[in-house]
Amino acid sequence: MNLKQFVMILVTVSAACGVNAADRTVIQNKGSDTLVNVAQAWAEKYRDVDASVAVAVSGGGSGTGIAAMINGTVDIANASRKMKKKELKNAKKKGQNPMEHVVGYDALAVFINSANPANQLSFNQLKDIYIRDGKATKWSDLGLKVPGCGSDKIVVVSRQNNSGTYAYFKKAVLGKRGKFRQGTLDMHGSKDVVDLVEKTPCAIGYSGLAYATDHIKMACISKEDGGDCVNPSVKTASDRSYPVARPLFMYTNGEPQGAIKKYMDWIKSDAGQCILSDKGYAPMRDVSCK
Repeated sequence: MNLKQFVMILVTVSAACGVNAADRTVIQNKGSDTLVNVAQAWAEKYRDVDASVAVAVSGGGSGTGIAAMINGTVDIANASRKMKKKELKNAKKKGQNPMEHVVGYDALAVFINSANPANQLSFNQLKDIYIRDGKATKWSDLGLKVPGCGSDKIVVVSRQNNSGTYAYFKKAVLGKRGKFRQGTLDMHGSKDVVDLVEKTPCAIGYSGLAYATDHIKMACISKEDGGDCVNPSVKTASDRSYPVARPLFMYTNGEPQGAIKKYMDWIKSDAGQCILSDKGYAPMRDVSCK
């Protein structure tokens, strides 16, 4: 699936289930590109749980989903970051009462091309690469020579600013007042980040662990220069030992009721959490999966 497009999937129930379209409850679910794959998997599986409910899932970024919830056009907003104070204030003005639900955890991986000899990167090095007027504009600035990268120039790949992944990386690595350097290649989706870095020896990018492939490297990350590093994994996201582990959220307008509550409860159950784990994310708690 090409996440570069604004994808809308309506999980329908076949006539064989004996449920008429007019009798179905439709739950609108929108937001985080990081969560869209698992949200679609949840929606597809849930039709086996309750054939009277259809879940319509779309991506577009955390900011897009949160804005839709504020405007009252979705039932559930997916987000890979917390709502901002101004978003909460705006929601209250519009009569919405956002309720936060942690539904899992993710390791925000730093991807480099398979030809890149780097294995470990520190927060300071990442900051030098990504921050405006940072010191590292060439791989040689980090003492590296990357095969296939004749220009030596670091191709800095980022996400668009409506992305929760963008916001979380900015806060965690660049700091509250840090700004991304000019000239970054800002991708619409996580898969686009990985695809570009995979094909570009000079590139570096970041996105959710679930988008990793066998054709790309993930750097081991340390908080201090020369310090012990931690590799991104479901385990290190679960125990939060990975320095860029983050919670994944769903927001509802107030405490969910009726079909929405049943769906949210199922997502948080072992069945829902095992689907999340299967997609490469860390469950919100210990679960037993077959």
